[in-house]
Amino acid sequence: MPAPRPQPSTAPVHYRVEPADLHAHLFAVTLTVHRPATRQELSLPVWIPGSYLVREFSKNLQSLRATQGGRPVALAQLDKHRWQAQCKKGQPLVLTYEVAAYDTSVRTAWLDASRGFFNGTSLCLRVHGQEDGPHALELVRTPATSGWSAATGLTPAKATRTGFGTYLAADYDELVDCPVEMGTFWSARFTAAGVPHRVVVSGAAPSFDGERLVADMRRICEHQIRFWHGSGKAPHASYVFMLNVVDDGYGGLEHRNSTALICGRRDLPRVGEARAPEGYTTLLGLVSHEYFHTWNVKRLRPSEFARYDYAQENYTQLLWFFEGFTSYYDDLLLRRCGLLDNTAYLRLLTKAIHQVLQAPGRHVQSVAQASFDAWVKYYRQDENTANATVNYYTKGSLVALCLDLALRREGRTSLDEVMRGLWQRCAGGPMTEADLLQTLKSLSGRDWSREIAQWVHGTDDLPLAELLLAHGVTLQEEAPQWAQRLGLRVSEPQGLQVKVVLRGGLAEQAGFMAGDEWLAVETEGGTWRMTKMDDLPLYAGPAAEVTAWISRDRRVFRLPLRLQPAPGRLGDTVRLTVSDPAQAERWLATR
Repeated sequence: MPAPRPQPSTAPVHYRVEPADLHAHLFAVTLTVHRPATRQELSLPVWIPGSYLVREFSKNLQSLRATQGGRPVALAQLDKHRWQAQCKKGQPLVLTYEVAAYDTSVRTAWLDASRGFFNGTSLCLRVHGQEDGPHALELVRTPATSGWSAATGLTPAKATRTGFGTYLAADYDELVDCPVEMGTFWSARFTAAGVPHRVVVSGAAPSFDGERLVADMRRICEHQIRFWHGSGKAPHASYVFMLNVVDDGYGGLEHRNSTALICGRRDLPRVGEARAPEGYTTLLGLVSHEYFHTWNVKRLRPSEFARYDYAQENYTQLLWFFEGFTSYYDDLLLRRCGLLDNTAYLRLLTKAIHQVLQAPGRHVQSVAQASFDAWVKYYRQDENTANATVNYYTKGSLVALCLDLALRREGRTSLDEVMRGLWQRCAGGPMTEADLLQTLKSLSGRDWSREIAQWVHGTDDLPLAELLLAHGVTLQEEAPQWAQRLGLRVSEPQGLQVKVVLRGGLAEQAGFMAGDEWLAVETEGGTWRMTKMDDLPLYAGPAAEVTAWISRDRRVFRLPLRLQPAPGRLGDTVRLTVSDPAQAERWLATR
């Protein structure tokens, strides 16, 4: 039987959070440590689990002061995110400070006159030595926010109907893994496989069809709980979806019993319109992805994450599994629960294949290396990223695809069973690559270390065509668009701007560089102004070579540009079609 949760008055660590100044975007925090150490150390995390980049949250903390019995306490800053208070025994330590909340993403904190949001990693100083004990969080509603409500996945101790009040966490990890949404949001509730769920939506337009969103979310949640547990019990007693709707945005961050999401306003379903916007499928995929993380990364997690170190990078080579396999299942489970048909699913799979094939970095970096390098490469992308790295989300999802199809072809098991086997083997806790290999062997009857070495730790292309064909889906090469044909990534809103020059492509051979503006193309028939890539075939006609006029640092250059790739070059644009519907259905429609 779990230990009883303490009452708010007895929680050793108590945070009082108040949206203090909406126009200055400041949260006010009062932290009470009832039994501080003589030299009590405190720190603010430098990163948030699920987003693998040191973000230095302490840059937003200001006006930190400490008192005991109303008298000032000496407070020394030790480094960029740590402080030490010189305390007297027997008296509570009270710290007050402010946090500037300007980040609209799901990772930090936001506050304005219409909405507040925060993750505990941005607002809650960690009390060293007391991380494993109970923590209380008190959410305060002010006169300026009298019409607001609050929502969080934390356990309420003494909360009002509006959600403000005091909540409890078993330890610091739980406290900072339950974000808080506040404002005048839309809210609804549903039950999936016996688990109560809540959806809060902030910023939606009046046309928003909340009933449809909730119905589709319920289908996703019910299907995923059954995927992992059959008729068994889910590991979470409740769940909260927090959706922030903006003019143009996308993102999500998983938590143990909640998720914070962002979507574009035009991506939501609309009342009275049977056909949902194209972006709605993307939103449902995001919901599916973050909910799948409830199992795969929040509980079944890399052994290196068995205990988070909030002070520095936490390295693992397994993000290809935890993010990549989740990315495989997010859309596949939409197909299986009837929210996508085969055509729509294969369209999404084609997009993932393109993202990998059209990145020369897949031959430079393995997906295991990409996982380890996430802290310095994935979240800091630049003009060379596509040439030097591979995306552990997309290639990881294709590794999962290949593994699933290879297992199904041999006929003894599937990746579905492997995922459930891992959950049982690791007791829903930390796992290693060796656990995956052992589970694969025990369920399939053979060793898979060669495939994992090649697909995960190697840089050769995956056997996609062969494995897809064995399941009734044909992969065919197609003629690429002109930008890809030349090895360019461009933007066209105001002239033709070169964003990326892909390694080994025709544009690189001609001397193009990221940041160039492509001004014109010169042919035998004259020189023509370029404003978009579609201008090139119009003006070049059948020519095998043209001269490109580009602007770089206010200087104009003429570059000789071949228009035909070298013979035998591997195609990086493909099309998927169902060649054997019965075979494809056995894979795609598995319940």
